Amino acid sequence: MTLPFLSADHLESFILVLVRVSAIIVVIPVLSEKNVPVMIKAGLAVIVSVVIFPLVAGTVPSTKNYHLFHLITLIAGEVLIGLTIGFTARLLFASIQIAGDIIGFQMGFAVANVIDPMSEQSVSIITQLKYLIAMLLFITVNAHHLFFQAIIQSYQFVAPLSFHFSPNLMQFLFITSKEMFVTALKIAAPLMAVMLFTNVALGVVARTVPQMNIFIVGFPLQISMGLIFIGLTAPLFVRMTQAIFNTLEGKLISVLRLM
Repeated sequence: MTLPFLSADHLESFILVLVRVSAIIVVIPVLSEKNVPVMIKAGLAVIVSVVIFPLVAGTVPSTKNYHLFHLITLIAGEVLIGLTIGFTARLLFASIQIAGDIIGFQMGFAVANVIDPMSEQSVSIITQLKYLIAMLLFITVNAHHLFFQAIIQSYQFVAPLSFHFSPNLMQFLFITSKEMFVTALKIAAPLMAVMLFTNVALGVVARTVPQMNIFIVGFPLQISMGLIFIGLTAPLFVRMTQAIFNTLEGKLISVLRLM
């Protein structure tokens, strides 16, 4: 007796499902980091594909009517679905990293960088701190569950082998990229204001007390004020980050609809 799942048609359908699921799994924040073993990503992609395959098998078309080159382009579209979803989520994390870079620069940490083991790039200490807190909040609010929901919803909005990169989708990605910089400025605004007032105060002191070496006093004062207000504004940062992740579901649905 042969199992229906192991027939040629079912195997082709399963591979198509696996391609889309794998593309989404490898771009999910936290799971997409380089320190997560590839075997874990591959195993999770296979498990998720096996679970959802009975639900979406009826929507997967037969590949017998497609030429090889045309089929390759359609499969590339399946990969682009996952990459587009991951890019949308990455923009939210990028806004937090940009805010950390701005804060670190204002505090005088422009050259005090560390190597991020996840991205293997040199980043600001404050950027790394903000990013790690954001990752913890991402898991705390169960935002990673949205990507598993997006896998199912992607078959409701975008049938297999029917990906279309529309002009509206491009415009949406540009608008989301613009919002990334706006969000970064909103996150960094309290610390930017504190650093501005601190620099103004140092300038006044330098003019009124010229005997004081303002450079020796200014650097530790900026760092101290920055660290103090990072602690004081931590609850605000948590609320803003949670609000950012709460908008993720709507953005993912919008991306799927525009495909």
